[in-house]
Amino acid sequence: MKTKNPWHRPLIICVAIVFAVAVIGMVTTGVIQNRHIRQKYKYGIVLDAGSSHTSVYVYQWPAEKENNTGMVQQTHVCNVKGKGISSYAGSPDAAGSALGECMEEARSKVPTERQKETPVYLGATAGMRLLRMENQSASDQVLASVENFLKVTPLSYQGACIITGQEEGAYGWITVNYLGDNFRKAQRTMGALDLGGASTQITFVSGVEAQSPQDFIHFRLYGNEYHVYTHSFLCYGKDQALRLALSHRLRALPETTNSTLLDHCFHTGYRKQKDLSDVYDSPCVSKQGTPTGTFIHQGAGNWSLCHQHVQGLFNFSQCAKRSCSFNGVFQPPLQGTFGAFSAFFFVMNFLNLTSGSLDDAKQRLTSYCSTPWEKIQKDHPKVKEKYLSEYCFSGTYILTLLEDGYNFTSDTWKEIKFIKKIGDSDAGWTLGYMLNMTNMIPAEAPDRPPLPHSGYVAVMVLLALLLPGLLFLGYRLFRRSGSASRKQIV
Repeated sequence: MKTKNPWHRPLIICVAIVFAVAVIGMVTTGVIQNRHIRQKYKYGIVLDAGSSHTSVYVYQWPAEKENNTGMVQQTHVCNVKGKGISSYAGSPDAAGSALGECMEEARSKVPTERQKETPVYLGATAGMRLLRMENQSASDQVLASVENFLKVTPLSYQGACIITGQEEGAYGWITVNYLGDNFRKAQRTMGALDLGGASTQITFVSGVEAQSPQDFIHFRLYGNEYHVYTHSFLCYGKDQALRLALSHRLRALPETTNSTLLDHCFHTGYRKQKDLSDVYDSPCVSKQGTPTGTFIHQGAGNWSLCHQHVQGLFNFSQCAKRSCSFNGVFQPPLQGTFGAFSAFFFVMNFLNLTSGSLDDAKQRLTSYCSTPWEKIQKDHPKVKEKYLSEYCFSGTYILTLLEDGYNFTSDTWKEIKFIKKIGDSDAGWTLGYMLNMTNMIPAEAPDRPPLPHSGYVAVMVLLALLLPGLLFLGYRLFRRSGSASRKQIV
């Protein structure tokens, strides 16, 4: 008699099938779970239309968000040639086309398939705020020119507006703390000090509010609440401050053409004929009409006297009985460290004053301002004359603003960190603005693993336990079938 083949028994066949399915399932799960997933990114472009120039920033972030705030990173920046858009008040039609080269460069940094959905925002700051004060019609025409140009790009134009000084300060604060990873780690935040050509901003977290609620903004970021003091001083950017300083000194001169202004904030040996309109053509300088004619601007190079003149730009008389900065503006006591960026960094970096004590800064600036103009030019042949001639004034103004205006002392000076970038991103208001705007941009669902990590581990453990059990069961069935078949041999 022939023996029956034990592998033909249905139970053993079922066990073998289950075993095979388990092996295939284990391999397939591992392959699918660990396959490479291409990250999806979104992009955004912000134009910072400042008083002296315009910069175009390109940002990207994962399509999936973290705690309702997109993970925004700067990938490119382009500085538009020429002055800021407020300088086009006399020829507003040219304001938009001036952005062409940088916008094309920015567009090339965004994948073609993403361009139609990439938002473009333009934020104009203090230069345009001043133009709007002086000439509302010209301001509207400049913005219209910019808007008409940006609308025809293959990107998603979202608007051009003049942001408030408070918004500029608050977004700068968001930037430095986002880049410092202070929000995600829920650790102590850093204050922000911003200095442009036409305004300056100070922003920091404070628990004091009662005296000036209009100077506070509430934010919710990464699930945490922040109570932020911020104030912007229009006309106290470094360029407008220089105009103010010159106008104060010019008042003492006889009203004749080519009068000589002896200026202790400019180097000895500096001498240049200048137009009065360059000083008075600004709403920051109070004078009926714009005087015509010229004057001789001559340097005298004395930091101590320069410091006295600069102090005269601030009004401290209204701060005797309450906590304030200057011009009667409330400011709570300073708290924590501060990141000082924009012109704060560029000026102090040129003067090599980004480190050291307040007294050291004063001593170095005293020496620098007393250096003859001829030697300054020889030591810095590649720096434009206009910028080079103003560093003594700008450095003195920054020290005076920080010490006498914002109330930093010799003890708290070390809490100021002069910064240009944090990581690969520039410090400034634009990243904070883009970070806030991402809350209004719907996030698409990115490709995700089929199982969460815990589910993946559970499935693999279950299969790993099932396979030995099936092998053992198959072995027992096989032995039992073999014994039974031997008994049936005739």
